[in-house]
Amino acid sequence: MDLLTGEGFIILGGPIGEGDGENALLVVEANDEAEIRARLADDPWPEELHATESIRPWTVLLRAETQGETSSAG
Repeated sequence: MDLLTGEGFIILGGPIGEGDGENALLVVEANDEAEIRARLADDPWPEELHATESIRPWTVLLRAETQGETSSAG
């Protein structure tokens, strides 16, 4: 996972819900579902630790400026 993050494939990731973190959400940069599945299949994590439950597209419509960013909207 660290390599996929370092390469810019995984944009955000972390545990979701309560408990011991058995579920996680990954936000990735990919062209399609096939690319996502192929990249995750190459990850050395064992299947019992890493199983894909669903893959869904996401369109970012809202984004707040963070500290140090300036708007290009002018």
